Amino acid sequence: MKEQKISALDQALSLLSHREHSSKELATKLKAKGNTENEISSTITHLQDINYLNDRRFTEVFIRSRISKPLGVNRILQELVQKGIDRAEAKEAITNANTDWFELAKKLKERKFGEEASTDFKEKAKQSRYLQYRGFDFEQIKYAISPSDEY
Repeated sequence: MKEQKISALDQALSLLSHREHSSKELATKLKAKGNTENEISSTITHLQDINYLNDRRFTEVFIRSRISKPLGVNRILQELVQKGIDRAEAKEAITNANTDWFELAKKLKERKFGEEASTDFKEKAKQSRYLQYRGFDFEQIKYAISPSDEY
């Protein structure tokens, strides 16, 4: 029996049926499946024309999913740029997310390390590194690990 090659459009629709993808991400996956540059380009253009592929929508969904993890601005921005989203557009979308990043950092710290503010330098450093890894900036980390009455 001869195997029939699945078209790039069918492959793309299959990928998009599971979750949103950025244009770059979809192109990379289609290339890995052995499609030509021309097929990939025309497929992506067609999907954008019919609004099945939309980088702005992908960015919004991606940000919401990362906030629920929770991750900070720096980490989300880095991941979006890796997925082919323009840095300026990503920053704008993150700004429009209407999230209190300070409270998000504090809730993450409390979930991971408890509500008590640590006075031990090593423990504070550990908490700080963890929050920094998760993408929060210095001010947000300071707010999260300092005692409530101090900030």
